[in-house]
Amino acid sequence: MRAVRSKDTAPEMRVRRLAHRLGYRYRLHRKDLPGKPDLAFPSRRKVIFVHGCWWHRHDCPHGRRLPATRREYWLPKLSGNRRRDRENRRRLEASGWEVLTVWECEVTDDSALRERLRNFLGETLSPPGDPALPLTAETRDSFRPAPGR
Repeated sequence: MRAVRSKDTAPEMRVRRLAHRLGYRYRLHRKDLPGKPDLAFPSRRKVIFVHGCWWHRHDCPHGRRLPATRREYWLPKLSGNRRRDRENRRRLEASGWEVLTVWECEVTDDSALRERLRNFLGETLSPPGDPALPLTAETRDSFRPAPGR
C-alpha cells in the first residue's frame, strides 16, 4: 500500500488542470478543513474531493468490485473510508462549505467534467485566448492592457 498515493493522483491532476484552464484558482489539500479536500476555493467557500472509485466504493462497475483476498481486512477498511467521507462532508457543510465529489470514472469525459465544474463553481473569467471559457462583451475589456502598455 506504500505505492498508493493520496495526493497528485492522475484523476486529481486532470481535475486540477481543467479547473485551472477554466480560470479558477484554488488551494491544495487544506489541512485545516475536514478530510483535506483535494481542491479548495476559499473565496467561494467550495471544495472538491477527487475520489478513486474502488477506494471510496463508488456505485460503478469498478467501485462494486470486491477484493479477491483478505476480505476480512479490506471490507471494513473500505466501508470505513465511506463512513469517513460522509462525516467529512457533513462537517464541511455544517461550517458553510459546499462540497463536490468527482469520481475517478467521471474524469475521462472532459466536456461533462468541464460542465460540472462550471455549474458547481459558477462562471469566472478566463485568461485571454482561452477557448475553454469564452469572454462576454462586458468582461472582455477587463483583460485589455491599459493604453500605453
